[in-house]
Amino acid sequence: MTKAIVFSKYGSPDLLQLTDVPKPVPKDDEVLVNVHASSINSWDWEFQSGTTWINRIFYGLLRPKPAKQKLGSDVAGTVEAVGRSVTRFKPGDEVFGDLWDSWGGFAEYVCADENTFELKPANVTFEQAAAVPQAGVLALQGLRTTGQIQPGQRVLINGAGGGVGTFAVQIAKHIGTEVTGVDATNKLDIVRSLGADHVIDYTQEDFTKNGQQYDLILDVHTCRSMFDYKRALSPTGTYAIVGGSMPRIYQALLLRLWASITRDRKKLRLVVEGPNKGLADLAKLLETGNIVPVVDSVYPLSEVPAALRHFAEGRHQGKIVITMEK
Repeated sequence: MTKAIVFSKYGSPDLLQLTDVPKPVPKDDEVLVNVHASSINSWDWEFQSGTTWINRIFYGLLRPKPAKQKLGSDVAGTVEAVGRSVTRFKPGDEVFGDLWDSWGGFAEYVCADENTFELKPANVTFEQAAAVPQAGVLALQGLRTTGQIQPGQRVLINGAGGGVGTFAVQIAKHIGTEVTGVDATNKLDIVRSLGADHVIDYTQEDFTKNGQQYDLILDVHTCRSMFDYKRALSPTGTYAIVGGSMPRIYQALLLRLWASITRDRKKLRLVVEGPNKGLADLAKLLETGNIVPVVDSVYPLSEVPAALRHFAEGRHQGKIVITMEK
């Protein structure tokens, strides 16, 4: 047996339980990973709390389905065993990746298809590596929505101090763009330290009304009307949504349809990461030191409820990481 965090009811993080579960056994195309660290993403909070109806429709209307009672998607650890068809890894390899819709990363052991993982760069810790997969991939794909972002272009990142935002700032600066980071007062120092050329405190200034325009707006929060965001785009600019409320996402999709009809040159994009799409590119950026994961805090597996409450407060900078107690 091994330890994992499970839940059978939506609601408070206190409903989560650290319990014994059978140790997973890898299928032919899977690897068994001894997990050293995981990290919290917005999906974990939304699903566990039951606040997002779309999750309930797919994964359990009144309570999570038995197969979906484990949280956690980002993992970093050591390969303990491999299925007979696995060719990419061997026992002892240090790996990291996003479990995608199989979940269960808040556990001491996980099994997943070998293509879920990439080798962990030797210069990052397991805690740092666990912070990367989902947030890093979303940041990378969001910046790639323009097709090919160019050095010198103006990029605004709304929510620059969070998990996705801290990666987006670093990647955008590595490309050579002029970066403006928007977030709350307590997060501006970390955004500056990551290389942002300009920072905006959203509690003091509305960036959609200051007359500035951007070639790309990467929006992690979708807290304003799509019409406001369009006002802040250059004539051929792109607005890319990473998560956010469903009403705002639907509004963006409708505006995208309208733009295609009216041939508006401004583009609206919904960023869907795809399972670990671009994770190999992120591994190279980690290895060269061009991105460094920002870890706000580290909690042991038994304190996942406290970690989720900290996440829900919205004051964390970068990622909240979970480590295994062994």
